[in-house]
Amino acid sequence: MIRLLSLQDPDVVEQIWSLQHIAYRLEALALGLTSYPPLRDTFDSIRNSEESFYGYLSDGPEDGEELLGVISVSTDSSGSLSITRLMVHPQHLREGIGTALVQYVLDSCDDIRRFTVTAGTLNTPAVALYRKLGFMPGETMKSVAGVDLTLFHLNR
Repeated sequence: MIRLLSLQDPDVVEQIWSLQHIAYRLEALALGLTSYPPLRDTFDSIRNSEESFYGYLSDGPEDGEELLGVISVSTDSSGSLSITRLMVHPQHLREGIGTALVQYVLDSCDDIRRFTVTAGTLNTPAVALYRKLGFMPGETMKSVAGVDLTLFHLNR
């Protein structure tokens, strides 16, 4: 199940922070980095974020719902929507959670005509996911951490 997450709930923010650190630490290792900007987020920076966060939750009755993936989005003044974070718990990679989260955002935002997302150019799973869903690569740039990034866009 996917639903909007409340940043007013400290437990939810803690789960987002924890998932972000697990998921992005794995990505940083894959890219050979020791420092990675998403790993510098704090509980407060997430709680005070202007982004909208959606969570992919398990429906395990014995332990309650578990946050398996998160996508966050923001809109700009031109009405374009940017996917700002996409993370899946490493124990649940390759289960379609990332695809479901991106597709959920695309399906939920009928009024949006332009979507953007930035991904590590060498992050093969992320690049494949966005291309599979119709995003086209655009400009490339270097991140503060020295990673090559590609800006993907989807116009409809």
